[in-house]
Amino acid sequence: MKFNKWTMGLAAVGVVSLASAARADEKMSVVNTALSNTTLSGYVDTSAQWNLGSQNGGETPQYAFGPGKADGFNLDSIDLALDKPLSEGSWAAGYHVELMAGPDSVPGTQVTWSPNTTRGPNVMGAGVSIRQAYIALSTPVGGSAIDWKVGVWDSILGYESTSDPLNPNFTRSYGYTIEPTTFTGILATYKVNDMITLQAGVADASQVAFTVPMINNFYAIGPTPINGRNVQESKKAYMGAIALTAPDNWGWMKGATLNAGIINNDDGPTSGSPANWGTTSLYAGVTVPTPLQALKVGAAFDYLDVHDAHYIGNSDSSVWVAGLYANFQANDKLSLNVRGEHLQVNAFPLAMDEFTATASYKIWDNVLSRVEFRWDHVEHYKAWDNSYYTYEGSTYTNYDVHDNAFMLAANLIYQF
Repeated sequence: MKFNKWTMGLAAVGVVSLASAARADEKMSVVNTALSNTTLSGYVDTSAQWNLGSQNGGETPQYAFGPGKADGFNLDSIDLALDKPLSEGSWAAGYHVELMAGPDSVPGTQVTWSPNTTRGPNVMGAGVSIRQAYIALSTPVGGSAIDWKVGVWDSILGYESTSDPLNPNFTRSYGYTIEPTTFTGILATYKVNDMITLQAGVADASQVAFTVPMINNFYAIGPTPINGRNVQESKKAYMGAIALTAPDNWGWMKGATLNAGIINNDDGPTSGSPANWGTTSLYAGVTVPTPLQALKVGAAFDYLDVHDAHYIGNSDSSVWVAGLYANFQANDKLSLNVRGEHLQVNAFPLAMDEFTATASYKIWDNVLSRVEFRWDHVEHYKAWDNSYYTYEGSTYTNYDVHDNAFMLAANLIYQF
């Protein structure tokens, strides 16, 4: 083995031995080989938000967006990812490690639900969290292969992503807020052909980000921290999904996608903390091109059932959201995105609507720049009036309630 002059000099004075230097050089070669195909990517997400009117003094938890972000400049999140793609060959392996920092990072902590946040937590100074960390494996099956994720990975449900740049709008949808976000377990993906892809997985349970929205009294249901356990460790989350893609011979409909899935978290004890209750999440979403090449439309439906959770004497503890999306790519630089949703919380009952319009324009390389207008509207909410909320005899006073909330935001995301 050939050594450089510096190593030979250290060996001559007895600082190192040539044998140890050889072992160190061999280890470095292995490390260099392992890292040679590893890529670094991520983004930095910042925003400025203006809540029109005087809403910043009394935002309703049910629908006002971004607590602590109103009328100011914000760091939303920092995302760093290391990837080693699946290697060549039938039995391929790789890995993915993704860390998030900032107010919008969620996995690994107790996350509460409310449409008033980007993705869940009411903590504006959250630290670094593990967004994903899994080993990627591939096993040959017939003429195809099953791809595995073993570790911590994103949920298989949803029209929108936890990755900010992948979403058509800056703010999150109501649908996103009632979906599970992260799981710790094993996920299998099998591509039957170019039209059909199947997924199935098992993970630790109690990992649905949902909170019953009551002023000063938020009941959180998961998710558990990484390696956390339910009271009964045998209880797990079981999930499956299917993705259908229209083939090229469908004309202007080619590339249309239909996704559907279910996640069932087994029940824990039905007494005590609501965090022990199980949940069932259902999702269906479709994205369809139109004869107008620049225009795509989409729709999403989310349904969440909280097992055995009967609030205010109501036997129906379900929540559902229906949403419509449209994207118009005006040119290489300008795109317009709109979203409209209806939210129904049957336990109260609570009904809400939101409309969001977002314009994205490419000014700088690698920078996603967009401006957004959002309007949230409460249709009805049991026991509310204009100045206070009464819940089974307890009165919370001096809390302003807004039937309508309006927001303007500017968003810059640097991607690398």
